Amino acid sequence: MAILLSRIGRFAYRRAIPVIIAWILIAAGTVVGGLALGGQMQDSFKIPGTESQQAIDRLAAVFPQTAGASAQLVVHSTDAPIAQLQGDIESVVDELGDVDGVENAVSPFSEYATEAISDDGMTAVVQVQFSHSSEEVADDTLDAVQRIGDELASDTVQVEYGGQVFQKFHMGISIIEVIGVLFAAVVLIVTFGSLLAAGLPLISAMLALAVSMGGILGLAAFTTLSTTTPMLALMIGLAVGIDYALFILSRHRSQLAHGVDPEESAATAVATAGGSVVFAGVTVMIALAGLLIVGIPFLGMMGVTAAFAVLMAMLAALTLLPAIMGLLKGRLAPKPGSRAARRAHHDDEAAHATEVPDADAGGDATPAKPRRKTLGERWVALVLKAPVVFILGVVALLGVAAVPATQLALALPDGGSLSEEETSRRAYDLIADAFGPGRNGPLVVTVDITQTTEVLGDLDAIAAELADVPGVASVGTPIPNPTVDTAIIQVIPTTGPSDPETTALVQHIRELAPSIEQEYDTAIAVTGSTAVAIDVSSQLDSALLPFGLVVVGLSIVLLMMVFRSIVVPIKAAAGYLLSVLASFGIVVAVFQWGWGADALNVVPGPILSFMPILLMAILFGLAMDYEVFLVSGMREAHVHGATPKQAISRGFAGAARVVTAAALIMFFVFAAFVPEGASMIKVIALGLAVGVAIDAFLIRMTLVPAVMALFGRAAWYLPKWLDRILPNVDVEGEGLRAHLDDLAWAQSRVADGDAVTLQGLVGGIGDTRVGPYDGRVPAGSIALVGGDAPRRRMLAATVSGRLPAVGGRAQVAGRPLPSEAAQVSRRVSFAEFGGTAREGELPLGELLEERLRYTGRWYRTFTARSRARAWVARIHDVVGASGSAVPIGWNTSLAALPPVERAIAILGIALSERTPVVVVDSVDPLPGSDDGAAFLVAVDRLAPPATTVVIGAADAHRVTPPLLSRPVGHYRPADLSEGASR
Repeated sequence: MAILLSRIGRFAYRRAIPVIIAWILIAAGTVVGGLALGGQMQDSFKIPGTESQQAIDRLAAVFPQTAGASAQLVVHSTDAPIAQLQGDIESVVDELGDVDGVENAVSPFSEYATEAISDDGMTAVVQVQFSHSSEEVADDTLDAVQRIGDELASDTVQVEYGGQVFQKFHMGISIIEVIGVLFAAVVLIVTFGSLLAAGLPLISAMLALAVSMGGILGLAAFTTLSTTTPMLALMIGLAVGIDYALFILSRHRSQLAHGVDPEESAATAVATAGGSVVFAGVTVMIALAGLLIVGIPFLGMMGVTAAFAVLMAMLAALTLLPAIMGLLKGRLAPKPGSRAARRAHHDDEAAHATEVPDADAGGDATPAKPRRKTLGERWVALVLKAPVVFILGVVALLGVAAVPATQLALALPDGGSLSEEETSRRAYDLIADAFGPGRNGPLVVTVDITQTTEVLGDLDAIAAELADVPGVASVGTPIPNPTVDTAIIQVIPTTGPSDPETTALVQHIRELAPSIEQEYDTAIAVTGSTAVAIDVSSQLDSALLPFGLVVVGLSIVLLMMVFRSIVVPIKAAAGYLLSVLASFGIVVAVFQWGWGADALNVVPGPILSFMPILLMAILFGLAMDYEVFLVSGMREAHVHGATPKQAISRGFAGAARVVTAAALIMFFVFAAFVPEGASMIKVIALGLAVGVAIDAFLIRMTLVPAVMALFGRAAWYLPKWLDRILPNVDVEGEGLRAHLDDLAWAQSRVADGDAVTLQGLVGGIGDTRVGPYDGRVPAGSIALVGGDAPRRRMLAATVSGRLPAVGGRAQVAGRPLPSEAAQVSRRVSFAEFGGTAREGELPLGELLEERLRYTGRWYRTFTARSRARAWVARIHDVVGASGSAVPIGWNTSLAALPPVERAIAILGIALSERTPVVVVDSVDPLPGSDDGAAFLVAVDRLAPPATTVVIGAADAHRVTPPLLSRPVGHYRPADLSEGASR
């Protein structure tokens, strides 16, 4: 992975202008496209398969008049009884019934109205039933309803509109969120000591955010998205976008401070720090996309869109950021003598220091010269002095913080959780004050009356039985549908929609269903928006533990792959659980208990039901991010021979400053959404802000080094059998360092005139191995390789990148093996000749055209035929020059050609690819009665001067070549090295 990321970083650096323009065009295009599509956000909380949703689906089929969304027009008089407005209200009700999209409107004075006029006679509710679901109700319909309802408003009459359809979502950024970004900018300026450098993560994050927001707005035109969806994606995308760019840019500037070439530094930074970014981004996306398995559509879409925002942030950090680096080149380097430059050198010294005393080292280590320690170094030194004390302290502190989580109460948002600026909130308050809280959360009981003969009598009896259920304030008159197969009964609870007692009431009524069906031969079901919300919360609550187990299990496997350890992933997962539980506890203390609610502009109440599962998913990725960035440095020091405490100190010193900055940025961005954010975002934002702070400073920067010190060398133990089956994820860039070393070696060999160089090369497939081989083939020469066919062909396939190199190294045309096998395969053309049935009956021209059409750049396919004709002519000329009278043309069949002419034609097909190295192998000895001399002359004439041709045959090492214009070398696989082969 590190090698691929290095190439991506180098590509973006070298093509800075096109990459930046591409990002700007994509961002502008997605935003304009998303706005043009005009998608709207709607809170549609429903889960297919639940009792409430099945009942709604049934009503849509048999009782469509009641299946659509409903709303309330609340009329409140301040000086006269509402009865004096009866005429005006009746007139408005008649007008509402004529609005396109309104199924019916029920006057509070109607016999079908349930508790529509308050006991004091000052408040009335007009029930409005729409023809479609809440997400399908047109804005024109809502505007018409409000325009007609406002006819009742006056100085003494207040008119408000309640219901989900009137909960408008206005996506915007307040000054508080802007202040959060400004705080992040201040952290960046302090971290980098440069305004120019500090601006790059913000630019990268903003462009990525524009793409993700435009995409989400466009998606809203085709599917239903919750009003929380874009703000959640905005919050997460902004935070991770800044952090991911910070990691890469920090590494880049540190390398520039040490004199590394800007292009090389950009590629290396993307490969190393970018590896951590990819790991963190992928884990966040997996966790967010994993919300799909919970089976709740709106939550799954929230997870997918947030994952898309993370993907864009990650791609921007890996491509847009190095492109900007390429534009600025060396100007991002800290000025010599500046504070940033001194910090970079100081961090480098700290990361390689050996002055930490360690009993394992067998004595005290002393520094070469006095050096002032950073705050991070002093902190980790303190932790290492008493790791047990710090472990117990962190666990106790977070354990106390997690205590309130035991009283976690979950519910979906209702009108009472909205801002008082919203008409839905004002309507909610008016109804609660006049009728009681239960009037805001009516339940609908559906009754299947197809099997009863006493319809009205049974319905009245069922309604009476429901009225006796504890927690029921009133029961409405049963209403059958026109076909008299289904009826509905409205039940008003005594408690509000998000009250736990309302949940208990729904469960009580459902428990009565079997006895009611047995007594009256009628099946009942509980539905309505309140019942739907209760079912959603219940399913989310039941999914919390399984999802948590999946996330924790995933973290253990991923970290085990990265760090090749058992202790590290288990410790990381345990720390993650501690930070999650503590975050839950603090959220409960603020949002349920009301601690600091006024200061944070929070209305106490139940916790948003999908907050815990979202928090677990998001915090998982962020925690793994900090874990990888901190512990990878520790592992690198351990691998290079440092003692356990030295490895902890070096890894911590090299990453503490960047992790601190990243955590502070995330904290400020998330916290900014708490005071003035959307009601549903507040609780998520607080949980994430607290979770990031706890996880970064208490778990990763305190508990992690303490636990690592406690386990010592055992922290890096991994059973050999497990090491073999786990894939190796090169997050730390070890493969890149080996690749860069091989690349430098390959280029040095090319400079010495080699086309192919072997250094202890071992090839293999399955359990078969050949080698090790050492040798060199000069560029532009002809190499004759003899020996037995199996070894020879395995060597040729390995050198040409077709089989893996399992040991040693080689270079072919300047590209190293094994790290660039794909590049090598594109620089080597491979062919075989000889035998009796290998070439087939296709004409030479068609074989050439086919080879040229599917090799090389895509745009060269258009010239494949003309180039094929040119090669046919060249082969014809070379065959003729060899003294052969056999005609060669477009329609010549290879199978019909004599051996020498056939071999020359096959060589021409391989040469047509214009690769720097061509490998041909003969099944038989070299063709011709002259032991292949005429064929070698043809090779010399047909191959371009710079092309190196490797020819394999059983007798190749015995051939005495004629006088040629290029050098000829003899090789045998068995003679290339004294190493054993089998």
